[in-house]
Amino acid sequence: MKVVLTGYRGTGKTMFGRMLAGCLGLPFVDTDEAIERRTGMSVRELFAASGEAGFRAAEREAIAGLADFSGVVSTGGGAVLDPANVAALRKGGTVLLLEASAETICGRIGGSARPPLTGLSPEDEVRALLAMRRPFYRRAADFCVDTGAHQPGEVVEALLALLDGRRRDPAAFARFQMPEGEAERLAALGNATRLYAICGNPCLHSRSPALWNALFERYGIDARYTWLGHPDFDTILAGAQALGVQGLSVTIPHKEAAFLAADRADPHAEAIGAANTLFLRCGEVSASNTDWIGVRRPLEGVPPGRAVVLGAGGAASAAVYALLDLGCETTVLARNADAAAALASRFGCASGSLRDFGAIGPEIVVHATPVGMEGDARSLLSPPDLDPSMTVFDLVYTPAETPLLRAAAARGCRTIPGTEMFVYQACEQFLHMTGIAVGPETVREALGI
Repeated sequence: MKVVLTGYRGTGKTMFGRMLAGCLGLPFVDTDEAIERRTGMSVRELFAASGEAGFRAAEREAIAGLADFSGVVSTGGGAVLDPANVAALRKGGTVLLLEASAETICGRIGGSARPPLTGLSPEDEVRALLAMRRPFYRRAADFCVDTGAHQPGEVVEALLALLDGRRRDPAAFARFQMPEGEAERLAALGNATRLYAICGNPCLHSRSPALWNALFERYGIDARYTWLGHPDFDTILAGAQALGVQGLSVTIPHKEAAFLAADRADPHAEAIGAANTLFLRCGEVSASNTDWIGVRRPLEGVPPGRAVVLGAGGAASAAVYALLDLGCETTVLARNADAAAALASRFGCASGSLRDFGAIGPEIVVHATPVGMEGDARSLLSPPDLDPSMTVFDLVYTPAETPLLRAAAARGCRTIPGTEMFVYQACEQFLHMTGIAVGPETVREALGI
């Protein structure tokens, strides 16, 4: 068993770590103390001799040595800014984030010998670093505990309760679309196993559970990724919160609803107006969007030019955002011209109906509707619409070769399958959800593509 306590200075990592280790009968390691033993210098001396870069390098070595450690680990909040550290800390462990207000922290660390990290006043430095680090802290942690509002004994009780986990009733999954026997498999998991899920309507076709469960196994994370299919997003969110789901991947038709349901959203989700990623941690719902990365990365080698996005939903919005970021002159086309105009107006680009496609003569086409998904033989474009000079990117990934991509390939177009979007958005989403950086080749290997 490995338990990791992280957080900003003054949140009580070392004190509560020692108390927790005593309750559990486990050894305790503080990474700062481990660094001092390794280097033969105090943290202050190491900073003076090698700067923050030298300290972080020593910290990385110390944490790498704890990947297979059984016990309680206390580590600084700066450590979890490095995905390699997070991978080592998460392996076989549970990461608990200790939080406190800036005022509480300043009161606790006044007179500390730890060198400052900025030229700001102590109070301003705490506030600035907390604001910058909070997203990194929370994605690297499984649970959060506020140590500023409770007595030490109460904090330790809360930590122990989180480690015990929760029992899940199979009946709680009955409202959701999931494969036969999945509810029973979930109920049979250990109470401490964390849950993640894909949600949408439909979502049983999704390859995300196979991918995420393979990655959890690869990185030694005690978690299970499942399906929560339902036509009503409010039902999904309420059920996920009741079941202790820590992260949701969101697919059609719920991306706009997911964004609106969040307590906070990152700048990309704000700009796109849709979320494909929800974190359910620390008492709040946070939204992000990694779809735009899934569109942008496969197109980075394509010269920017006239681009058309087919569709007006959440995926289309992410595609527009990505294309504009790449410097493309972008037009939104949809069967519902009013919906296309509403989306285009948010980004200051042109719009029209599908019949306007030929007049535009785009160099890049991004298809962002469900048309052509498994079992659907339709395509929004016919072969005469397609010119060999075009790059055609279909965001549908089941099947890998859609009717649109078959037609485009037959016409000599450069084609990009939706599996490429899936791979790159999954890399970014896994980083957002776990704090661990995974490369596209690892994702392709896990998917067998």
